[in-house]
Formats: sequence, structure tokens, C-alpha cells
Amino acid sequence: MKIFGRILFWLVLVPLLIFVLLQAYFLVQIWWWKDHNPSSTSFMRHQLDVLQEKKPDFKLQHKWVPYDRISNNLKRAVIASEDDGFVDHEGVEWEAMQKAYEKNQKKGKVVAGGSTITQQLAKNLFLSAERSYFRKGEELIITYMLEQCMDKKRILEIYLNVVEWGVGVFGAEAAAQHYYHISAANLGAAQAARLAVMLPKPRYFDKNQGSGYLQRRSEVILQRMGNSELP
Repeated sequence: MKIFGRILFWLVLVPLLIFVLLQAYFLVQIWWWKDHNPSSTSFMRHQLDVLQEKKPDFKLQHKWVPYDRISNNLKRAVIASEDDGFVDHEGVEWEAMQKAYEKNQKKGKVVAGGSTITQQLAKNLFLSAERSYFRKGEELIITYMLEQCMDKKRILEIYLNVVEWGVGVFGAEAAAQHYYHISAANLGAAQAARLAVMLPKPRYFDKNQGSGYLQRRSEVILQRMGNSELP
């Protein structure tokens, strides 16, 4: 019985304790970020490591700007493109996830995500880019933490300031400067629509800015932006 108890302790209780402590760490971080701005994210740090392997002195393009200094055009465009139910859902759109899962199963590879803005933020803040059921489960837990601790305005503000928009380009201000040489506050509707369409594959579109798909999809998002509800 003593041996069985030790096995149970090391195989079940210790991993469970580590898991609980990890969730507590995430929760404390999220609580702090309610009114303090994150200086970097897990995804930013990973990309910096990758880029510095080729160029040791490489530095990310990133500058935090408050919510009211980001164009409403960009906010509307990102919601229209990435998560049109953002202000209404509680963090997860289960129907969209199911559709994405079925599409991926049919194609035999990952071609759709179905993640909300909050889920994307959860992944960017804390997780790696690997795809696994454990990572997806962790993403859902963090997503609900974000939704419980922050209002939608704060979630969108952080998302727009940390999301990847090109090779080493993170956040709305850096993206506006990188692509248009203007501030995020001055982005026009067409510019914002184009930036929003880049989000699923930012490094690809950074290198392929003349993409026909990018232009066509931007026109669709431009038409949808008027229906986007802002927090």
C-alpha cells in the first residue's frame, strides 16, 4: 500500500499540484494586467529568439498605445475579420470551433481555427505555437480567466497592442508605422481593413503585400466594418 501511495503521489498528485499552481500564476498575471500593460508576451519572446538566431542584434518593432489612440477603423476591421461576435460571447464561440474542427478533419490538416479574439490573446500571452489538445485546453482556461477579470475594452486594447503583424512587428502602432508610416490613431478604413486581413498570416503577407487575396478580402472586410460593434 505504501508503494501504491507513493506512485499515486508522484504520478497524480504532484502533476495536479503543478497544474493548479500554473493556473494560479496565470490568474495573478491576468489580474495585474487589468491596469498594467504587458511589456511582452510568450509569443513575442519566442519570435525574438527565432529571429535572433539569424540576426543576433535583431529587435522587435513594438510600441504600446492606449485604446483611444488606436483608430476605431482598425478596431472595427479586426472585429469584422477575426471575431464578429466579440462583444456578445463569453470568450469562446463553440459553434465556430466545431465548424473549424470539421473543416480541418475533412482537409486532413489545420486550415481553420475558429478562435475568438480572447482565445488568440490567451495563446499569445502565455502559450507556445504548438498545436495539441492540452495546449487548446489550457487556452480555454486562460480565455475564461481573461473574460472574468477584464472587460471587453481592455481585452481588445491588449490584443491590438501585442498581436503579430509582420516579421518582428507587434501591435497596432508598429504595424501602422511599418506599413503606412503613420500612427495607429490615423489609420483610414481601407488601411485598417488590409491590416485586419493580414492577422492570420502576418509574416506571409508582410513578404507578399501584393497578394490578390489580400486585396479581395480587404474589400469584403471594408464592407462589413460598419456592422462591427465596439466595446
